[in-house]
Amino acid sequence: MPATQAPVISFDNTAIAFAGKSDGELRRMYALFAAMNSNSLVKTGSGLMNFALKWNLPVKFAIKQTIFRQFCGGETIRECLPVIEELGRYHIGTILDYSVEGEGNDKSFDATCNEILATIDMAHRSTHIPFSVFKVTGVAESSILEKVQAGTPLSKSEQASFERSKNRVNAICARAHQYGVRVFVDAEESWFQKTIDDLTYEMMARYNRESAIVWNTYQLYRHDRLDAIKAAADVAEREGYYLGGKLVRGAYMEKEGRVAAQRGYNNPINPTKSATDELYDEALRYCVEHVDRISICAGTHNEASSLLLTELMQEQNLRPSDPRIWFAQLYGMSDNLSYNLADAGYNTAKYVPYGPVEAVMPYLLRRANENTAIAGQSSREFLLIQKEMTRRKLAK
Repeated sequence: MPATQAPVISFDNTAIAFAGKSDGELRRMYALFAAMNSNSLVKTGSGLMNFALKWNLPVKFAIKQTIFRQFCGGETIRECLPVIEELGRYHIGTILDYSVEGEGNDKSFDATCNEILATIDMAHRSTHIPFSVFKVTGVAESSILEKVQAGTPLSKSEQASFERSKNRVNAICARAHQYGVRVFVDAEESWFQKTIDDLTYEMMARYNRESAIVWNTYQLYRHDRLDAIKAAADVAEREGYYLGGKLVRGAYMEKEGRVAAQRGYNNPINPTKSATDELYDEALRYCVEHVDRISICAGTHNEASSLLLTELMQEQNLRPSDPRIWFAQLYGMSDNLSYNLADAGYNTAKYVPYGPVEAVMPYLLRRANENTAIAGQSSREFLLIQKEMTRRKLAK
């Protein structure tokens, strides 16, 4: 009999999932997800929003009160404060995600670096912000990262640029270490991911001596990522530091396949979704079995994988609140996971994107496309909202 009895969790419990939403907010969400269930409406709306913003038409207020409000915390860190506090009321942490795509120059890279440092400063002052996060391409030129991975010699100016980029990464990780704030380094495209990995492991060796401060991200839709986790764990064990790993399924599948075909190498993506699911769950098992050296965050909207992780924790006699294991979902999505996990005592956080409306439009359009249902079907989000509205109506 396990020493740690896990709380019973039902991801269908909409009373808990939407406890923080008023009837009016539920109706707003219902209308938004209903619209996103129409493929043609999403495509048309996306084109119109981009056109309107490009020509400075007065649509920003409408966007901010609808899709932006659903998936983003605000345009600035200060505007995110009410969201941070609201999530905190339900024991859900916030991961402030500066979702502005850079302009590819030192001025932009420095500005992004300063913004990430500001999120770390805020995390240091708040009890509701357990992690910060950044993309290396937000502070470094992707073409140079690609050249480094390919072993292509850099010019003098490129080498100087790369050194400045490494200094920015170090500045972020040093501040995180100074304040004891964990920081995720996001995963990106495979043709420069090894460069990102190498930079991240260098930071881990420097700052993860007492605990996992710097965390790498592993996209398990790549068939080699579990092997990468195991290799990284072996090095961490040998060199005496802790490994932090955020496990996700992945974000660049179509692009990865297209580039592999263009360049004539084998596609790094698993051949089927079920293969990715199996690899993801296998990675969870490995990490939990090695939790003395590896801290993990399951960044997933998959209910089966989330439930599996709770079961694995119970098998290893780990408390739901064990600080080495976290769950995370995107703000505005999968509240049935986040709120029910947090209610059961598990460490749970939401990725909360923020930035100027115009700058985060690429992110918002990706969310809209992700939530668009196959013809004639309702999304999981839409069904859950319907269920809760019906439950409340019957309860009155």
